[in-house]
Amino acid sequence: GPSCLKNNAQTRMQPAEPSGLESVARGCLFSCGHFFQTHLLPHLSIPEDQIVVINPSLPVEEAAADYAVKLKEAFQGEDMPVFDLLILGVGPDGHTCSLFPDHALLQEREKIVAPLSDSPKPPPERITLTLPVLNAARTVVFVATGESKASVIKRILEGHEQNPLPAARVQPHTGKLYWFLDEPAAKELTIPFEKHSIL
Repeated sequence: GPSCLKNNAQTRMQPAEPSGLESVARGCLFSCGHFFQTHLLPHLSIPEDQIVVINPSLPVEEAAADYAVKLKEAFQGEDMPVFDLLILGVGPDGHTCSLFPDHALLQEREKIVAPLSDSPKPPPERITLTLPVLNAARTVVFVATGESKASVIKRILEGHEQNPLPAARVQPHTGKLYWFLDEPAAKELTIPFEKHSIL
């Protein structure tokens, strides 16, 4: 979401050769898209034809279908889009992208992009990548900051729940998974982790 993006820009975190962008909530599509265009993309040498965006002028169902077609065109020859890098955030409830706890979309296995019209968090209409796409990525990076995320980060990284939170379900099949946390977000963790300074 937007806070994840702002933190990435402020720390000048530059991903290595991404082949696509994270799907974002339709309601913040303009602000996230504008943010990418003004703060992140100018610092990366990504050809314009490799930037796939959601069409905000379409109704949510059509926009999701249109975005899925665009992704399939961008990833020709692959049944499932395989992103080089996905940068994801996590909400205080454990959601990621627009995949929310206990939502039916957590069971989606056919669609690569799905619409929501019943989001538990505003805006109610959203578009999201599905778990099969997230788990097909070569590298997934979660970025989370702030004490408000500490308890959910502990549940995601240390919990063994019967019904895992959406962010805990992101486990790339053959790729790598990284978590970048500030000290307040990591403060409840008891598992060993590496500390690095961005300064």
